[in-house]
Amino acid sequence: MGLECKDMDNLALKVTEIPGRPELLRPQASAQKLNVAGYCRVSTDDEEQLSSYAAQIAHYTETINDNPDWKLVKVFADEGRTGTSTKKRKHFNDMMAMCRKGKIDLILTKSISRFARNTLDSIAYVRKLKAMGVGVKFERESIDTLNMSNEMVFTMLAAFAQAESESISENVRWGKRHAMRQGNVPFQYKRILGYEKGEDGKPIIEPDQAITVKRVFASYLAGQSIPQIKAELEAEGIPAASGKPNWSYSSLHYMLRNEKYIGDALLQKTYVVDCISKKVIKNRGEVAQFYVENHHPAIIPKDVFHRVQEEIARRSAKRRVSDRALTEKGKYSGKYALSELMVCGDCGTRYRRCTWARGGKKRIVWRCINRLENGTSHCKTSPTIDEAPLHDALLRAMNQVFDVRDEMIADLGETLQTVTMGGVSSFDRLTAQQDLADLERTAANILALTKGTDKLENLFDDTLIKVYDQRTELLRQLKEDGERRSKSSARSARLEALVASLREAPTRLDSYSEAYTRDLIEEVRVIDGESIEVVFKGGVGVVVGLVAR
Repeated sequence: MGLECKDMDNLALKVTEIPGRPELLRPQASAQKLNVAGYCRVSTDDEEQLSSYAAQIAHYTETINDNPDWKLVKVFADEGRTGTSTKKRKHFNDMMAMCRKGKIDLILTKSISRFARNTLDSIAYVRKLKAMGVGVKFERESIDTLNMSNEMVFTMLAAFAQAESESISENVRWGKRHAMRQGNVPFQYKRILGYEKGEDGKPIIEPDQAITVKRVFASYLAGQSIPQIKAELEAEGIPAASGKPNWSYSSLHYMLRNEKYIGDALLQKTYVVDCISKKVIKNRGEVAQFYVENHHPAIIPKDVFHRVQEEIARRSAKRRVSDRALTEKGKYSGKYALSELMVCGDCGTRYRRCTWARGGKKRIVWRCINRLENGTSHCKTSPTIDEAPLHDALLRAMNQVFDVRDEMIADLGETLQTVTMGGVSSFDRLTAQQDLADLERTAANILALTKGTDKLENLFDDTLIKVYDQRTELLRQLKEDGERRSKSSARSARLEALVASLREAPTRLDSYSEAYTRDLIEEVRVIDGESIEVVFKGGVGVVVGLVAR
């Protein structure tokens, strides 16, 4: 029996739409209840936000349980986490993991800004969830991502949410800058040993911890290295700022460089590039800084602090000789004072302490590192110096200075007065800082006035350029004045310390002293195998002979 074929030309075209069911995108999906989760987040930890946080959890729990077609999986809630990135939101990431395992069909959330204020994050996660058959319902915007035919509306709304985040971030930055101008200093007590919060909320000195701080500064000036200080503190069981028995090298460096120990505070040492990446970089002058003086009680005298900064710079500039580069930087070692002071009169390289063992006998000598590592082709005439006669020569040189200490102290006093007077400048730092603040306010007002208006932007372009040029010049002057003050203070502190050491020193020394070598001597220059020049701090030089024992 054959099939009868009708004339297709006489039939009207008819198309019937069969509605789709987005929830069936998931292969495991069935006609059972949808597995629904709620997601909420608050950005801060204050009491008002925490009540909102609890209210959101209750809202989603009730909403999901009241729908007969839904089954509550869980209400995920991040408390006090950033909305501009999902990396730090633990519960958000846990929710995504459950979606990947097929345990969630639908997510309810308040708004795009609660989900993610980063446009790229919002779109990327919605697309991932949509591909897994998981929908997201944004209540405020009335958007259901599974039923959304076009991403344009969602993209625009997400962009608005990101703009809102950037606006909030800028307001926060403005508030912080205003607080800085008022001299408000944030104090991280967990990182700063020696201080605790007083009853009035301001920092006060914690006596026991302050002893440790003073010890660290004194040890560093006495010539000890960071590893040596670390080892001593740990051996004696002295806890760090964190309360732990182990000290890190970075915490000791942080302590020695921290101006808060002299009662001051430098604000905005770092800044956040933008509210999306949250990248923090060191401020090298890109944004304004604020130096607050006499904010809280000092643990370390300013002269001691300046001497430590100078010593840090000196050790950082220390050079060693190597086969590859004669100017490569090397590590500082505080074991022997002469390792930092003794230099070759031929090539200018430092000397190193060595142990020779010949014929079963040990001999301690000092040798030029350049000649030791690279041979006579780099340093032809530097002699090897035995340690015993070297110490005798230094002892005689120091006793010669002690014999004329009164005259030397008087000369140093005159030099100190000259240095102090040289540190005085006609530059008015306070006025410059006030002018800088005025310029920044002017620039901010111009930018706010011209935002989104091309005509006004063109009108104020020249004015804004002049404001920024003046700001740049003021920042340069402030930096130069700060460097000049710092150098003057460091030199004054060094001279004062030298005078104090001379006054406290005994009439004569009976034996060589590492401590007085560090305190009094600037450099020991090897002239030849028979003599050295000992240059004392302050510029006095004494030539002494090396007499073999």
